Amino acid sequence: MNPTDLSSWTPVSPDRRSFLKRGALASLLAWAGFSAHGAAKEPAVVTPGATFSHGAVPPADAVVLFDGKDLSAWQTGDGKPAPWKIENGYAEVHGGGINTKAEFGDIQLHIEWASPSVVSGKDQGRGNSGVYFQGRYEIQVLDSYENPTYPDGQAGAFYGNAAPQVNASRKPGEWQTYDIVFHAPKMGADGAVVPGSFTVIHNGVLVQDHVPIKGNATTAAPAKGVVPTGPLHLQDHGNPVRYRNIWLRKLN
Repeated sequence: MNPTDLSSWTPVSPDRRSFLKRGALASLLAWAGFSAHGAAKEPAVVTPGATFSHGAVPPADAVVLFDGKDLSAWQTGDGKPAPWKIENGYAEVHGGGINTKAEFGDIQLHIEWASPSVVSGKDQGRGNSGVYFQGRYEIQVLDSYENPTYPDGQAGAFYGNAAPQVNASRKPGEWQTYDIVFHAPKMGADGAVVPGSFTVIHNGVLVQDHVPIKGNATTAAPAKGVVPTGPLHLQDHGNPVRYRNIWLRKLN
């Protein structure tokens, strides 16, 4: 073959290029231990302690969003009552995502969640939900116990942006905790975005350490654009994930 003569070659169609990107490249990266989604190494597994902040009592200045009794602080995207099932002190994902009625800026959030005890599906189809800050920036909820997926899409990830430092997931059905400090990105006086940040502790293990939030909304976010305040959003991804003991502290 003459390296300067491409007359015997034909262009690859966009669909074919997409297939090659998803297939061959993804396979090559997976073989090498990387992710095509974030091109990051699979986080090491760290077994968390027996308990950390499970059942943590809200401090005096907390805004309680769910105490196991009702979802009066929540609504659907079009303002209707939250349809999720409530029993035994938890709310189970059902009938679409829900938003807080109130909007928030910088916060400290405590939230507890559990993926289904009966394992169904794999990868992103297993125990999937998400906590969206200001309806824009997602910390992933996923059954990541012995469930390989792309690193910036597993439990504790800032979805599509930053993989967790380690995988601190519990077994399916066991209650897990997120303790998250969120500083929202803001518009500067010059019109440029001043990045915010995420710090995430998963089951007592630091998995995101002051990771920047540059203002771009996460995939599937119900809202976009940098704003001073916004609602907390819990995602319905088609899996019956459970939530309990949700409260936050305003930091500004």
